Amino acid sequence: MQRPPAPAAIPEPSRPELPRHIGIIMDGNGRWARRRHLPRAAGHRAGVATIRPVMEACHAAGVHILTLYAFSTENWSRPRHEVAALMQLFGDTIDSEVGEMHAEGIQIRAIGDRSKLSPRLQQKVRAAEELTSQNTRAVLNVAINYGGRHEIVAAVRDLASRGVDLTALDTETLAGALYTAGLPDPDLIVRTAGEMRISNFMLWQAAYAEIYVTETLWPDFDAAAIEHALGAYAGRDRRFGAVPEAPGRMEEAIVAPASL
Repeated sequence: MQRPPAPAAIPEPSRPELPRHIGIIMDGNGRWARRRHLPRAAGHRAGVATIRPVMEACHAAGVHILTLYAFSTENWSRPRHEVAALMQLFGDTIDSEVGEMHAEGIQIRAIGDRSKLSPRLQQKVRAAEELTSQNTRAVLNVAINYGGRHEIVAAVRDLASRGVDLTALDTETLAGALYTAGLPDPDLIVRTAGEMRISNFMLWQAAYAEIYVTETLWPDFDAAAIEHALGAYAGRDRRFGAVPEAPGRMEEAIVAPASL
């Protein structure tokens, strides 16, 4: 299992009510294009153009770790011409954006099974990671050929290949073998385009993430949409499975009924 380089230290959120890490399921490129009578590829290009302003809006708000779901393990079943166009778009985006992101102090990490990517694209990904590995302003994780189930299985296989006793496996050890090792779990998962599912995204890491779904299509998502998502997050009561005891009250005893 090939993981990205260990992340450099990244600042904490600027305010305690902010998430440390946001994951975004970028959905709606195809619908955006269809409504404009454009080919799907135009929607994907518009979606790529959305990434930079959203990333900057997160950073301006005080959130410095962002994970974008770009291409899932299931997306290979799409038409071959669309997959080819997406892979070309990924490579072109690396060429055009990495230099500026590096100058801005952004650390780029690719998470997912990159073995199915072309050798040329794999090389571009490695070069981008190596160039930006010591940047500490923000982290951008790009999930490409990523699936949550695949990630967990691959992590267990990796641990087994390293001789780890799987009968004694604990959550910390498994978390340390995931693609996101060294990063905090996402506190907020945003899904655009209104679908009410997480589509195999960060299944382990999102165990207690807050979910925010918007009808906005990804190419139309902007700084104002980020502010709405952060406002919704700030209003959530995050209890992580616990129920706080009411002040001044003792837990009521449970008394079994007397047997007849």
